[in-house]
Amino acid sequence: MRINSKFIASIFAATMALAAMPAAAQLNVFSCEPEYAALVKELAPNAKVFSATTAYQDPHMIQARPSLIAKMRQADLVVCAGADLEIGWLPMLMMKSANAKVRSTEQGLFYAAMQVETLDKLDKVDASMGDVHALGNPHLHFDPQRLLQVAQALTVKLSQLDPEQQANYQAAFMDFSQRWQQAIDRWLTQAKPLQGRKVVGYHSSFRYLYNWLGIEQVADLEPKPGLPPSSSHLATLLAVVEQQAPTAIVLASYQDNRGANWLAERTGLPVVVLPMSVGGNEQSQDLFSLYDSVIALLLDSQS
Repeated sequence: MRINSKFIASIFAATMALAAMPAAAQLNVFSCEPEYAALVKELAPNAKVFSATTAYQDPHMIQARPSLIAKMRQADLVVCAGADLEIGWLPMLMMKSANAKVRSTEQGLFYAAMQVETLDKLDKVDASMGDVHALGNPHLHFDPQRLLQVAQALTVKLSQLDPEQQANYQAAFMDFSQRWQQAIDRWLTQAKPLQGRKVVGYHSSFRYLYNWLGIEQVADLEPKPGLPPSSSHLATLLAVVEQQAPTAIVLASYQDNRGANWLAERTGLPVVVLPMSVGGNEQSQDLFSLYDSVIALLLDSQS
């Protein structure tokens, strides 16, 4: 990722001025997913951050509960994945909350997918294709370089909403960026044995992770995106496994493991459950430990 030179200069200037700044204002931030709640905490540690979902929930399918409406009503900033991941529930929350501050991206609404080039964009989408996203795969938080781009754009948004604390936000971004780049180098070294590996997946949940690490998903437990594994579809995967020789069956922390277990019993492949986000297992307490855990679990499945 290349960060604008003017942006870097402003960050260094902000860091020098940080000691003279007052305590950071406490923004109310509503996050649609825990990965973006964790990112906000890195950039705005004094903000009051709420996540509407957990790593054990399918972010496609959330109910617009009164408690979520109340939280959004209080928000100064709403941060979501975007690319229509939350299309089934976020518009209802926005309408019911009647919070003018977060109605548009010109104000306090921020979509991560709008800050990067997403994978798998589609020119045309219809119901026969299943649960696909015309704007691209929304699960981009498993690409560390794209996530860094999101962090930079989110820093700008925070500064726009709370200009008195711009120096704090920029200094926090610089600190996060340095630690994140160092971690990327470490992760790539650790994950070298995964390059060229093949897996059976569930949905396209880890599309960006596989693209980054050089892993190929050769089959999907879903017959179509958004449809649960059927007996007939699982039966067809037996031949795919024999031909492609994947090394594991991978699913996310919120996905049903029955289809994976059925296939594992008949093929001998290990089932690997990866945390979909921060909080998806005991090890994943922030963005750094989320990546640590995911890579360690994938490596363990190869041994």
